[in-house]
Amino acid sequence: MFSTLLKKTIIKHPAISLFFIFLAVVFFTFHADNFKLDASADSLVLENDEALRYFRKTYSQYSANDYLVLTYTPKADLFTPPVIDDLKNLTDQIHNLKYVDSVVSILNVPLLFSPKITISELSKDTRTLTTPGVDYKLAKQEFQTNPIYSKQLISPDGQTTAILVNLPIDHKLRSLLAERTDLRDKKFHKQLSAEDKEELEYVSAEYRKYATNLTSKQNKLVDEIRSVMQSHRSTATLFLGGVPMIIDDMISFIRHDIIVFSIGVLIFLILTLAIIFRQKRWVLLPMICCFAAASTMVGLLGMLDWRVTVISSNFISLMLIFTMSLTIHLIVRYRELCTLHPDANQDFLVFETVRLTFWPCLYTVLTTVVAFISLLVSSIRPVMDFGLMMTIGLLASFVLTFLIFPATAMLIKREHIAISETNKTPFTSIFAAFTDKNGHLVLGVSIFLVLISAYGISQLKVENRFIDYFKKSTEIYQGMKLIDQKLGGTTPLDIIIDLPPANDHKSADKPSKAKNVSEDDLLLDVDDLLSDNFGTEQDLLGTDPDFSADKYWFTSYKMEKMGKIHSFLDQLPETGKVSSIAVMSQVATMLNDNIKLDDYELSLLYDKTPSNIRDMLINPYVSIANNQVRFTTRVMESDVNLSRQKLLDKIKDFLVNDMKYPPESVHFTNMVVLYNNMLQSLFKSQILTIGVVFVGIMLMFMFLFRSFLIALIAIIPNLLPGAIVLGGMGLAGIPLDMMTITIAAISIGIAVDDTIHYIHRFIREFKKDRNYRATMYRCHTSIGKAMYYTSITIIIGFSILVLSEFIPTIYFGLFTGFAMLAALLAALTLLPQLIILLKPLGPESSPGSSTDA
Repeated sequence: MFSTLLKKTIIKHPAISLFFIFLAVVFFTFHADNFKLDASADSLVLENDEALRYFRKTYSQYSANDYLVLTYTPKADLFTPPVIDDLKNLTDQIHNLKYVDSVVSILNVPLLFSPKITISELSKDTRTLTTPGVDYKLAKQEFQTNPIYSKQLISPDGQTTAILVNLPIDHKLRSLLAERTDLRDKKFHKQLSAEDKEELEYVSAEYRKYATNLTSKQNKLVDEIRSVMQSHRSTATLFLGGVPMIIDDMISFIRHDIIVFSIGVLIFLILTLAIIFRQKRWVLLPMICCFAAASTMVGLLGMLDWRVTVISSNFISLMLIFTMSLTIHLIVRYRELCTLHPDANQDFLVFETVRLTFWPCLYTVLTTVVAFISLLVSSIRPVMDFGLMMTIGLLASFVLTFLIFPATAMLIKREHIAISETNKTPFTSIFAAFTDKNGHLVLGVSIFLVLISAYGISQLKVENRFIDYFKKSTEIYQGMKLIDQKLGGTTPLDIIIDLPPANDHKSADKPSKAKNVSEDDLLLDVDDLLSDNFGTEQDLLGTDPDFSADKYWFTSYKMEKMGKIHSFLDQLPETGKVSSIAVMSQVATMLNDNIKLDDYELSLLYDKTPSNIRDMLINPYVSIANNQVRFTTRVMESDVNLSRQKLLDKIKDFLVNDMKYPPESVHFTNMVVLYNNMLQSLFKSQILTIGVVFVGIMLMFMFLFRSFLIALIAIIPNLLPGAIVLGGMGLAGIPLDMMTITIAAISIGIAVDDTIHYIHRFIREFKKDRNYRATMYRCHTSIGKAMYYTSITIIIGFSILVLSEFIPTIYFGLFTGFAMLAALLAALTLLPQLIILLKPLGPESSPGSSTDA
């Protein structure tokens, strides 16, 4: 059926066929303008992660907003008038930018100890660093010792300060996100109705559109802030940090990688084709196929609004490599037929070329598709998208190559191969001779590599540092390192504790009014509480004699427990800045001459605290309505000994066993947890992806070759490259990450291409004389040459990825290229040796007997 269709369409009407192919490519290319990139935080988390849902819930509950961090290290002393003036000019410029909600710096936060104020003065206008007459020396000492500001706004050495640029809270985005999350939860639990399904599609589209516009605004703001920073670099060293900045830089990295990879691979492929075939036609024709495949896929992604992440940024270069691999097999086969049939016309040569290569190429594409499809079990959204993108891309490459190649070849003249070129002995024959003479050595080395790889795999780890994803020359790396070392860490970790009900534990002890004490009794105690620190009775009680119920939530017992937890977190070597309600208690104690406040004083403190300080010290860390407390800390990402899982286990053990909180009341959230969950899933994902690839390819081999023994022989050399790569990573101490978990499965999927082509040709050639060794030599000098060309093309093509700004992509390119080299050597040595040793095609013919050919 395929042969008939090929003859009646492309072979008979090549020009018309090309015209319709051209129209289809143009149709998809037209949508390329809608091609978009994505570097959101979703690219670092697991799909359907419970911790992610909890994070989004608490993120809104505590009114957290997005922010940028700008570090400022002046060349002169920070607390001098010229530097303060420059810093004020910088913050004013940033505050005046369009998408900035507020700016927090050492210039506008209240000074509580310069000199020390009384608690009653908290409600009055307090001094700041810009207040006339402020003592800079005293202010510097406060910033370094005040638990609110130390390691938050200023470094311990007093030379680096942080400017927090708060972005406005976008309530519409949060509403869309919450709605989408609820609908996704229904889908995950298979409770989604038909109406809900339509609603989910609508809300997802709206959220994506709105989030894209918001990201665009934030990216513009990042550019504007960097422009402002540039005008101050003569007086200070500045770095920019924060999630919006990382997203902006990641998008720049993705754009850089796509452009550099595509151009680099294109140039390399042109040079490779020119060197191998030395004819313009065999350079231009593959380029046409590559351009058609890549532009069609880019247009399709734009049409579907399917975003490319840093994980899938190399999809275009991979498509170019795979498309080139297919065209090289077609070219080599065509030239081989030209040699075998010197008098045949172009119709015959093109038809036979496509007919003989169609099925082996189809199976090589399908086995590679199995490798990429296996990534769907990873549960990491960008990895899953990468697998699906490449699956569709490979199928598009196959279809377009097998349409464009024969149609274009029919419009050019037949090639005539020179006799001198025909008689050349291919380089690949060396491998046949080596295998023939050293078969046992090949088996021994293979077994040794398997054993070494097994040990290396046992040493694999998943713990890695996000900072190591970037080159040391990038602002992301330098900014994260500076914030880590001087400003209390980078990666946020939240610990949220559900407190027991008020009547369940003495921790819920309330102040006297809550114990049915009359208002008169309260008033009798006021005289005992009055001091210079607290002010007059009227200051304490205010004009309204009825206290709000919220203030009674604050008890000395609670504050004592919060203080213990805060101190424990603060002394951990992995943590930097820790913030909690305990900071308010610490500051109040310091203002009260280092005398701890009792329940009643705490209730008064809450009532007297102005809204701006309450928003700073209370609201982010307490949910009175939910009887819940929140501790925020930043983890030292640059710590070489960082183990996120051990850190979380250590904190959980303290809260459950020492502080006696029920395990179910302790919650960890924010990026440390989400990222750690993703990392911990990598081992499972690695096993699942390799398992899916192994089973899928084994079944395809059995279907293709109709023999379990041949299928087993075919799979063994292809497991070796993946094992070598994983073992090498384990021995080198390179951890698994979102990119490297794809290497083994993809390597196996690509490596089987050579195996399929070799065995397919071996079966055909074996029929000629039923001699295994002679067949091996013929295969090495025919299909072996195509295998060598395509493998070298793939190896060098993957090496282009070292030009990336993203370290995992560099590892992906290097290790996948190395795996392809191992796969080529295995296909040209171990595979034929196994065939000769096990004789899966039956016994050889006796000397002098007739053959089946």
